[in-house]
Amino acid sequence: MRIFEFSKLENCDLIIDAIYEGGNKGNVGDDPINKILPVGNQGGFRYAGSLNSLKYIILYTSGENIDWPDTIDTETGIFQYYGDNKKPGHELHDTKKNGNTILKNLFESLHSNESPRAKIPPIFIFKKHPTQNSNRSVQFKGLCVPGTTNKNQLEDLVAIWKTTNGLRFQNYSAFFTILNIAKISRKWLDNLDKRFIDTEVEPLIFNQWKKNGRYSPLTSQKTVSIRTINEQLPDNKIEWKLLEAIFEYFSSEPILFEYLAAEIYRMTDSKIIIDEVTRGTIDGGRDAIGRIKLGLNDDPIFAEFAIEAKCYNPGVLNKKINTVGVKEVSRIISRIRNRQFGILVTTSAIAKQAYDEVRTDGHPIIFISGKDIVKILLEKGINTIPILKEYLNENFKKQSE
Repeated sequence: MRIFEFSKLENCDLIIDAIYEGGNKGNVGDDPINKILPVGNQGGFRYAGSLNSLKYIILYTSGENIDWPDTIDTETGIFQYYGDNKKPGHELHDTKKNGNTILKNLFESLHSNESPRAKIPPIFIFKKHPTQNSNRSVQFKGLCVPGTTNKNQLEDLVAIWKTTNGLRFQNYSAFFTILNIAKISRKWLDNLDKRFIDTEVEPLIFNQWKKNGRYSPLTSQKTVSIRTINEQLPDNKIEWKLLEAIFEYFSSEPILFEYLAAEIYRMTDSKIIIDEVTRGTIDGGRDAIGRIKLGLNDDPIFAEFAIEAKCYNPGVLNKKINTVGVKEVSRIISRIRNRQFGILVTTSAIAKQAYDEVRTDGHPIIFISGKDIVKILLEKGINTIPILKEYLNENFKKQSE
């Protein structure tokens, strides 16, 4: 992975996934983004120019905000970014950095009938990536534009409600496409800052999108489709606490976890239908069965699936991790029928050998691990221990209580 030193940032190009080191003096001057492009040294939204005439925009994400989990799908080139109204007490567009106003203006220009995209400047994505030399270092993730090919104007920018301490407020969820541009030249960056137009140094794909709106996303195929055990478990203390609470709740009645497993998978797609949680009494011992709707609403088809749930210890409560092994995975493989697929949901992780055999042999099995469970619940606003416990108590009542 290429690393650009802090002292050389003012003259560097931007290269996909390269690291741009911050300083190490321990103050805001350590920020590397402001040395690459003069946009200030704080905040998720940074821009040059005025709101009505932007030169360029920087979208910075730490990737650590569990309430507002910005995500980059490297396989599809889609970037989901949340606005900057992240606390109650303010109207949707009443933010210090004007981030939500910028989002509104970007998508209005995208969908305008007159000169669409004309007011959309280049948008650069940076993600927090601490290095040994500096905690302020960042990684360049690409040049993006608002919208995607698979979301219409009712879906690409949505104001969503959330609740914090009983107080309701709105924030934006926005979808961008990272363009298939591997390198941004320093000359173009300098031209942008001077408002100098030179189509010879402007990336061709960006120029074409501005003219005709045709998306050319930076897609990539994973060379390894097996997640390590660590990649299947939480990234931070808050997520670990939530997973621990889930395991502790169901450990005394693990059969009850089958209902949560079915609900977790249902949460991932509005087209999923859970037909029955079987409780091991019918249909070959599968824990739940259901269908996913495919095709047109007027003439759909349904693909059937079976769910296997494993409430295993992910390494909490002073116990060792108990992973899902070959035996358990073989069980669901043997019980899915022709033209069906399977989902294995666990509070823990899938062992390497079991994971490898499923992917190598091409079995149609979806793995949802402890980290995935927490992420799915976070997206639904279940983001604190009290909210989680209330959700579990209301929806998965224990027989012993």
